[in-house]
Amino acid sequence: MVAQNAYSLFVLCLCYNLSMTTHVFIVDSQTFKVHLEYLFAGTGAKDYAIDFNNSNNSDLHYTTENMLTAMSADAGRIRRGDKILFYLQQNFSDKITEGKFYGIFEATENWSFLDNNNTRQYLKNELDKNLTYRTLLSPDSVYAEGVTEWEALDDISRIHAPQQMLWSLIYRKLKGNRGNTMVTIYESERLCQLIRDKNLRSPIVIGDNQLSFDKESQRIVLNNNQPVAYTGCQEEINFLPRLITKYNEGKAFEAHLQSYIVKNIGLGQNTSLDNSILGGDFGAIEWLGNEVSCGVGMQRIDIAISLNQNGQRKFLPIELKAVEANLDNIRQVSRYIDWIEQYYTPNLPSDILPIVVAKEFSDKTNPKYIEIIQSFKDFNTRNTARCGSIKYVEYKIENNNLIFNEITY
Repeated sequence: MVAQNAYSLFVLCLCYNLSMTTHVFIVDSQTFKVHLEYLFAGTGAKDYAIDFNNSNNSDLHYTTENMLTAMSADAGRIRRGDKILFYLQQNFSDKITEGKFYGIFEATENWSFLDNNNTRQYLKNELDKNLTYRTLLSPDSVYAEGVTEWEALDDISRIHAPQQMLWSLIYRKLKGNRGNTMVTIYESERLCQLIRDKNLRSPIVIGDNQLSFDKESQRIVLNNNQPVAYTGCQEEINFLPRLITKYNEGKAFEAHLQSYIVKNIGLGQNTSLDNSILGGDFGAIEWLGNEVSCGVGMQRIDIAISLNQNGQRKFLPIELKAVEANLDNIRQVSRYIDWIEQYYTPNLPSDILPIVVAKEFSDKTNPKYIEIIQSFKDFNTRNTARCGSIKYVEYKIENNNLIFNEITY
């Protein structure tokens, strides 16, 4: 137990000091004002309430449950020290003629918490919106003026190659309204620099004042109030009991698996997870993403991780399966690597180490299993110069927990 606690503390220190993921939260003028005054960010879905937190069962339709679970993965990727930016949506009735990006804030804790949709949900009347998953913030370098969407996404006067565009945000525009989108390290650096330059590199001197948003000027401002403490419900999110139930019943649970891995990876919560996917001495997770868009179609990398091991970056695209591995995994991994080589590594040189995570094959003599392993070997032979060999990880349920195991083949 002492060794486990020491390991957890060591990993937490690494994540606290070196995490670099930047998350962009979508807001309107009303919610943005409340976020600034109470220093939190949040996402939610209509008037849905989550009935499966710390629970085996749910009365929600499976599509609604999966949607809410996918949102929890967005929330769960947040680590203490991560950067938080806000995107203020266009709204002509509020005289906001174009969307703008504002920042820069910092997450104060690992993960997000649950404030369920009920009559006690904190600040729901002020927000006029249900925000179920919430994250506490502190100011990092906060600037008054926002950078317009045109300046960030359309102006290519300082762009020298297509891969330098902010594709994470462009894909978000093409694919739908995701309330919390991560951007890559390169994209974060560029977007934050645009915000600094827009404000002549002069952040707001906050002192003991409260931040707010002035709709008329569309600027972050200081008001005459003292900062206020956030006093809402902060329930820990835990969908593992629900995942185990769906696993045992043979029902789809890929969203729950993604949410679990994103929330716990690298934090010492599950040593089999960390050791099998990251390796025993994995250095530091400097970036973590889920549902990472890698094209204008619907293809997305389930989970992606950037590791920094003694100055060498390693990029891990992870394909998740709620069933056993299959031959189509190779096609998906190949497409991911094509995109990474063209759009990611030119901005951030990294070794590419693909991973497939799938349900355990109990019978390793099964011809299907043998064929899949051979497909991995064939892929490795063809792609030696492009990436590392596919790491194959299986998982199972044991003692009411997920156990992960790297398969040597």
